[in-house]
Amino acid sequence: MAVLVIAEHDNADLKAATLNTVAAAAQCGGDVHVLVAGAACAAAAQAAAAVVGVAKVLHADAPTLAHGLAENHAAQVLALAKSYSHILFPATASGKNIAPRVAALLDVAQISDATRIVAADTFERPIYAGNAIATVQSSDAIKVITVRTTAFDPAAATGGSAAVESVAAVADGGKTAFKGAEIAKLERPELTSAKIIVSGGRALGSSEKFDAVLIPLADKLGAALGASRAAVDAGYAPNDWQVGQTGKIVAPQLYVAVGISGAIQHLAGMKDSKVIVAINKDPEAPIFSVADYGLEADLFTAVPELVAAL
Repeated sequence: MAVLVIAEHDNADLKAATLNTVAAAAQCGGDVHVLVAGAACAAAAQAAAAVVGVAKVLHADAPTLAHGLAENHAAQVLALAKSYSHILFPATASGKNIAPRVAALLDVAQISDATRIVAADTFERPIYAGNAIATVQSSDAIKVITVRTTAFDPAAATGGSAAVESVAAVADGGKTAFKGAEIAKLERPELTSAKIIVSGGRALGSSEKFDAVLIPLADKLGAALGASRAAVDAGYAPNDWQVGQTGKIVAPQLYVAVGISGAIQHLAGMKDSKVIVAINKDPEAPIFSVADYGLEADLFTAVPELVAAL
């Protein structure tokens, strides 16, 4: 049977997480179909059709699907579910919102945060903040899976030529309604898709020092800004900058950890980064155990010198 990927998009463009999920789906066996559900989302459907490895795009278009309400999107997935052996979602805020509803209504066990497809019925996923990897085998007829996108290289966004098929949109469930959204306007790359991230920890001491030390470095590198949970809890950085088990999972090409000790919860969110650079004056800091390059130094001296040298 075919495999269904639930696309994440903004009704115009696909989100990068969809490409990673397509790559994971290709390892499940069978043709890969992509569901693009939204309102006036034909452009996103065409973008999905161009992804290498996609055999068919299912395009559901209705005002009730405009804002990603989990109840309506889950109903849309359920209307198609019986034709598929696997249903894959990116393990993003949206995917984690919809997938459990789909799994519950299908009466199957969800497989969360898959990092490897071992076989069509066997998957690996991290547990204990990534300190152990569980191998999970599922006998469910339909497997509902959320994919840790940092574990899979993205499928090529262009070069494919899948057919786009319109499917009937489900009716509004009537239990929820979209009232509004407050969208943060970012001057920097979005954290989960950035190629370079500069993150700060509690050692920076204040929000003023956080900005004064890290912003010049991030500007030089064209990087997104991140923070440890301790820095966020102390009010040095906004909540949406938090990297870690209870924040965002990232895997950029370069991750610069400044004044971050490396608590297990933080390491779980960034240890898959391609190159990790750590700056910390504590030689016993756990962050050095995962760093490719470590600098034992006072960050208030080292970072300005690094900025001057760039």
